This record gives sequence, structure tokens and C-alpha cells, in this order.
Amino acid sequence: MIPARYAASRFPAKLMQDLSGKPVILRTYEAAINTQLFDEVYVVTDSDVIYDTITNAGGNAIMSIEEHDCGSDRIAEAVANMDVDIIVNVQGDEPFTDRESLASVLQVFEDDTDAEIDLASLMVKINDWDEIKNPNTVKVIVDNRNFAIYFSRSPIPYPRDTSIADIYFKHKGIYAFRKRAIMDFHRLPMMPLEAKEKIEAIRYLEYGRKIKMVETKVTGIEIDTPEDLKKAQAAWK
Repeated sequence: MIPARYAASRFPAKLMQDLSGKPVILRTYEAAINTQLFDEVYVVTDSDVIYDTITNAGGNAIMSIEEHDCGSDRIAEAVANMDVDIIVNVQGDEPFTDRESLASVLQVFEDDTDAEIDLASLMVKINDWDEIKNPNTVKVIVDNRNFAIYFSRSPIPYPRDTSIADIYFKHKGIYAFRKRAIMDFHRLPMMPLEAKEKIEAIRYLEYGRKIKMVETKVTGIEIDTPEDLKKAQAAWK
């Protein structure tokens, strides 16, 4: 499932921006299809323009009925009556989505024979201090089993002791859910930390759920700003 909202506070209509001859959202949809990991791939949107872009290209799209504050809620509405087990949320602004990263997050559920893990996501090491400080980059800290402790737009951990090597992880906005987990997310009201940080994964932590993080080496390019789009256009060429 690829949630796709036309409006965006930092970069309005970013999903319809041109990326080497096709809109960003269509590039992302094609990238998800090309991994050959999924039974079905859908774009879930509130926009007639995005819906038509995908369906006119022969793809699958679903129009949201309700208004939603985040992608997970949009997906929950779409899958409510579907007979599915694992749902993967691929962000619409990630046209460089790759098979290796998605396969690694799906492997969490292959290995979870007792079905104890409800949610898995990706993280990648970052070393550029400008990126670490950037509030558009969501950081995550994990425990010794790679379960998420907290997500933040601030640098975490804070580098108080400079004699200790800094390790920072960027949260990549790809989630894999068991269906019951995403439906629970949809039913649970937003709490203060999520509301403050505007990071939907925090809702799970505030309700005591666990998120298994998987490290990937693939950085990719998330298109949050016009500058990101320029980087993506250069990388695509």
C-alpha cells in the first residue's frame, strides 16, 4: 500500500512533480511493483489527480472515503475488508524503493513463527551532522534487540559525552504490519508525543507496542523538499 496525499505542508503536490518523464508517485508505484515481492500493490489517495495518474498507467488505486491525518490511517481504511495478512506501507515520495530493503523487513515475519511481532520498519545509519540536525529527518534509537525505543525529529541520542562514538539512525518510512496491528492503530486516538513530533510510529510506542527495526544499507532519496527533487532527478539520470 502506497498512501498518497496531494497536499503536503513542506512541498505541495510533490508526488506529481516530474521525475525523468513520469510523476514521482508513478515512479514509486513502479518501483514497488518491480520488487516482485507482493501479491498486490495499490496507491491509496485522496486525490483525483493521483488516482487518475495511476489508473491511466494501468495501475491499482483506491480513493479514500474519509479524511485522514496520516498514511497508516489511510491504509487501514483501504484494507479493512481485505483478506490479507501482511501489509507493507511504502511512502509515496520514495521512488528509489528497492527490493533488498523490503525483503529484509518482510523477513521479520518469516522468522516470527509465533506471530509475536506486529510491526517492523527500516533504519539506516547517517553520519552527516546537517542531516542529523534536520527536522525533516526522523531519527530512531533502539535497544539491544533492535526494538525501537523512540523516534524524534531532534538528534537522538544527544551527544553529551563526546568521547563516545556517535551512532545515529535515520528512520526510513517503510512499515510492515500484521493486519490486526494497523487496524488497532486506526482505532487508537493520537496521544501527545505523536501530536507534538508529527511521527505516526510514536503512537505504537505510546500504547506499549513494539516495533522491530531492521538496518539497511540503502539510503535512497525521500522527496520532502524541492532540493530533494533535484537530487532525485540527478540520481535518476
